[in-house]
Amino acid sequence: MTATLLYEGKAKRVFETDKNDEVIISFKDDATAFNGLKKDSFTDKGRVNLAFTKYFFNLLESGGIKTHIISFIDEISLKAKKVSIVPLEVVVRNLAAGSLCKRLGFEKGMVMEPPLCEYYLKNDALNDPILCKEHIKYMNTVNEQELACIEEQALKINEILRAHMDSKNITLVDFKLEFGKTSTGEIILADEISPDTCRFWKKGTMESLDKDVYREGKGDLVDSYKVLADILGIKL
Repeated sequence: MTATLLYEGKAKRVFETDKNDEVIISFKDDATAFNGLKKDSFTDKGRVNLAFTKYFFNLLESGGIKTHIISFIDEISLKAKKVSIVPLEVVVRNLAAGSLCKRLGFEKGMVMEPPLCEYYLKNDALNDPILCKEHIKYMNTVNEQELACIEEQALKINEILRAHMDSKNITLVDFKLEFGKTSTGEIILADEISPDTCRFWKKGTMESLDKDVYREGKGDLVDSYKVLADILGIKL
């Protein structure tokens, strides 16, 4: 029997299962940038991104971070807890890059110490505007304690990922996270972690091994992801 599609986003499809509290997430080969203004499809991209997500989520779970993942089904699909996605994109920045430099004129590569945690409204129609905590308060999607929990988890995730990438001679510049609420109200890490959602530079340089390769037309997207996979020892 064909599974019912519940939701289709830019990079993934979500399907129902025979259990109300579980879903299947399938990774697509599509790539987008600039809030969907630039769109393309790349052979193997979905498979590669799932491999990264498996690698990073396993790393985080070993560090005590709870995630939505139940199991990995095949090369492009995983089974996950069904969550209500909090409509916030949580961005943690260790170095200035991307929109931060464009908005504020910060020099690319400027060290952010302590790391900067930003929030953006997850809304394509509004171009994902940046939010302050006061805005979030009036949105009535998470309360003050829940937002504090999200920020605490995001910064802990940053500590784990940054230390791990440093050990591989890769600089974790910044990354985006999404969180979801379970049926019991617990807030856990959801979505994915891959070069689509992170900026990675070769240590001591600003050479990108992430989606900036696509955003800025600097080379082949999947090839650059595979270089990073080789460095991390991810088998594709």
